[in-house]
Amino acid sequence: MSGAAKEGSENVEHATYGRTGRKSSKRHCRRFWWVYMLVILVVVVVVVLCVILVAVPRMAQSKLDEATLSIDGIIITNVQTNSLNMAINSTITTDGSTHATIDSFEGTMYLADVNPPLAFARINFPETTSDALQTVNVSQQIPISDQNAFTTFNTYLIQRESVSVLINGDTYVHVSGISRAYSVTFSKTVSLKGLNGFRGLDVTNPHVNIQQSNNFNATAHIPNPSVLTLDIGNTTFRTYFNNTEIGTSYIQNMVLRPGTNDFFIWADINQTAVIDGLTQRPSCERNGTLTFELAGRDVTNAGQPISYFASALAAVNQSVDIPIGQAVRDDIGLPVGCLD
Repeated sequence: MSGAAKEGSENVEHATYGRTGRKSSKRHCRRFWWVYMLVILVVVVVVVLCVILVAVPRMAQSKLDEATLSIDGIIITNVQTNSLNMAINSTITTDGSTHATIDSFEGTMYLADVNPPLAFARINFPETTSDALQTVNVSQQIPISDQNAFTTFNTYLIQRESVSVLINGDTYVHVSGISRAYSVTFSKTVSLKGLNGFRGLDVTNPHVNIQQSNNFNATAHIPNPSVLTLDIGNTTFRTYFNNTEIGTSYIQNMVLRPGTNDFFIWADINQTAVIDGLTQRPSCERNGTLTFELAGRDVTNAGQPISYFASALAAVNQSVDIPIGQAVRDDIGLPVGCLD
């Protein structure tokens, strides 16, 4: 067979094989089309399930983590031995890109400045949305289940310039267009200004008399740089001079609001210690001004003892300068000044 004839025969064979293969493929597709469709459906279902069960929950948690919580104010009222009313005014900001609703949940509040964080209160947060700016206000009477923990929080709040509070709780998020609810964790740490040990405390307009008790009164100006309003109640303070306790001071119905708070304060004071301070060196060299220290002793509110405030105030020993010499001269006519 010549080369040309052989080549022609091979071309015919290839052409015949190609037509036969295509016909076979078509028959295969017509016969098993349902298998390919099933495979495609399985792939689609797997992809959709991965999106619904994995991608969407992760996106929901990520968006929640990126949200910012700001505490605009906390008001403590109806203070009792084992409970109090806590009202929190707050805002949550998001990028607003996801349309979702977050279920209400019980949030645990922790003092985050200790390790591990110390749980001190639980409060119910309402249902919210993923709007770019969401106002969240809550108010409820909460039980104080752990007096030691709540006392520790109040001590940090009163003593420090700032405190860190962690709010944590499990809830569910509903993404628009999907019927399934996804489990997420709300966890935010916020920094709150503290009362900073009442630094800046000032006492003005003092008056004295020669009685054995209720022999001193003045106006106390107590700063509160925080966003908290605290209905503390009737408060007594141990009063010291030269590191010696010389009496007890009292403030009735002490409610600390943000800013400077003015209270009438009176005291039962050891007058001999005051006169000695005004006439003996070195304290007599300050033109009638003496430095006293105040530390909390007892707190009652509506007749109930409030140990979590009393102990926190007892941990603060705040110094204050009082121009008591002028009061001694004006009110009882005694000269003051160094005797030697």
